Amino acid sequence: MNVFKEFGLSQELLETIEKKGITEPTKIQSDTIPLIIEGKDVIGESATGSGKTLAFGCGIIERVVPGQGLQALVLTPTRELAEQVKNELNLFSGSKHLNIITIYGGVGIGPQIHGLPKADVVVGTPGRLLDHLERGTLNLSKIMLLTLDEADRMLDMGFIDDVERIISQCPKERQTLFFSATISQTIRNLGNHHMHEYTEVKGVKMVDPSKLKQVYYDSPKNVKLSLLVHLLSKEESGLVMVFCNTRRTTDFVVSNLKTNKVDAVAIHGGFTQNKRSKMLDMFNGNKAHVLVCTDVAARGLHIDNVSHVYNYEIPPDSTDYVHRIGRTARAGEDGKVVNIICEYDYDNFSRIQSEHRDYTIEKLEMPQVERVFAKHPEPSGRGGFRGGSRGGFRGRSSGGSRGGSSGGFRGRSSSGSSSGFRGRSSGSSSGSSSGFRGRSSGSSSGGSSSGFRGRSSGGSSEGGSGPRRFGGRRRN
Repeated sequence: MNVFKEFGLSQELLETIEKKGITEPTKIQSDTIPLIIEGKDVIGESATGSGKTLAFGCGIIERVVPGQGLQALVLTPTRELAEQVKNELNLFSGSKHLNIITIYGGVGIGPQIHGLPKADVVVGTPGRLLDHLERGTLNLSKIMLLTLDEADRMLDMGFIDDVERIISQCPKERQTLFFSATISQTIRNLGNHHMHEYTEVKGVKMVDPSKLKQVYYDSPKNVKLSLLVHLLSKEESGLVMVFCNTRRTTDFVVSNLKTNKVDAVAIHGGFTQNKRSKMLDMFNGNKAHVLVCTDVAARGLHIDNVSHVYNYEIPPDSTDYVHRIGRTARAGEDGKVVNIICEYDYDNFSRIQSEHRDYTIEKLEMPQVERVFAKHPEPSGRGGFRGGSRGGFRGRSSGGSRGGSSGGFRGRSSSGSSSGFRGRSSGSSSGSSSGFRGRSSGSSSGGSSSGFRGRSSGGSSEGGSGPRRFGGRRRN
C-alpha cells in the first residue's frame, strides 16, 4: 500500500511520486506532509538526505497555480542547495509545469530580472533576494507559502537580519515552514515571531551510530599532509569527503592531493557558480574520488555513497562536526570518520569530546608515511610553489636553495623560498615562508609560516593552517 495516499495528496502528485520509485515516506515526510497539506505552520528537524524537499515541496506543488504570479518562496543558505531544491521541485511538479527559478549571487543578475515576472516559485539565497527587493525587481505580495531550508545554517552564516527583512516583506497571512538539521532556541524565537501556532516535528537521525566508526590520528603538524596523502592513496572504498575550515586550506589540500596523484576536486565559496557545479558533477559522477570542501559549501548538498569523511581540520563548532560525520553511515551502510589532528586542533577536538560524550573516537597509531613536499599556492596564482619560479621585487635570494622559489618584496631569502613583505627568512629550509613584517628562522621541512607582524621559528606545518595574529570573520 502506498502510504502517501493517506496524506491527502492529489492523484497527479501521487502518480509522480510513484513514478520516481518512492513508495514509503521517511519519518519527516510522514510527520510533516499531512500538516503542510492542512496549511499548518511547521518547524521540522531534518538531516540532509532525509527527504525534506519532498515534504515542503508537496505543499508548494499542491497550492501554487501556474501563471498567477510569485506564490512560493524558498530560502536556502547556499547556491548549490538552491539549485538542488529547484531541480527536485521540477521533478515532482510533473505536468503541472510550474515556473521555478533560482536567485543567488555569483552569477549575472540580468537573466534573473528577466525571469522573475514569470516565476511561480523562487528558490534563492538571502543576499541576492535582498538585492532584488532593493531594486524593486522582486514582488513578494502574493507569497502564500514561505520555506526556510537549512534554517540553522542560514543563521550560523549571519543571515538572520537578511532573513528577517525578507520575511517582513511577505504577507502576514501565509503558511511558513522552517526545516533545520538542528532546532535551536534562536530558530524557535524566529518561529514565535513569524509563525502562527507552529508545530515542531523531529525526524530520526540519518546516521546509524552502530554503523559509524570514528578514529583519530595525533600527528605532528608538519606531517599532517603526508598522512592524509598516505591514507587516501590506500583508500579503495566509496566516495570520500575531506573537510577543511577555510578556503585557503581547501585550496592547499586539493592542490597537493592532485600533485600526489590523488583524484580530488574542491568546492568552497570562493569559486564561481559554474566551477562549483562542475566540481560537484565530477564528484557525483564518480569522475573524482575525493571532494575537499568547507562546511558552508558542503552544507545541504545531497551526496550519496560517501563511505569516509576525513577532517583535515577540526571545526571550532561541534555542531559542524555532527553535520560532517552525518555524511556517511546512511541507509544501513557502514561509514568511517577519520580525524587528523595536531596541536592546533586540540582545543576544538576536546570541545567535541566534551559536548558529545556518547561518541567513541578511537585513537590510532601513526603509520610510517612517506613525506611529501607541500606546494603553497599564492592568492595571485603565480609562483610560490616549491620548485616554482622566482618573481621577487627588490628581494634577494642566497644560499643553497633546494629547488625553492623566492618572491619577496624588500625581503631576503636564504636557503629556501620566501615571499615576504619586509620580512626575512633564514636558516635551512625546504618549504616556504610568507610573512608580513615578520621573521622566520630555524629549520622547516615542507611547511609554511604565515605571520602578521609576528615571528615563527622551528619547524612549520605542511598544512599552513596554524594560528595567526590577525582577525576577521571565517570565510568559507
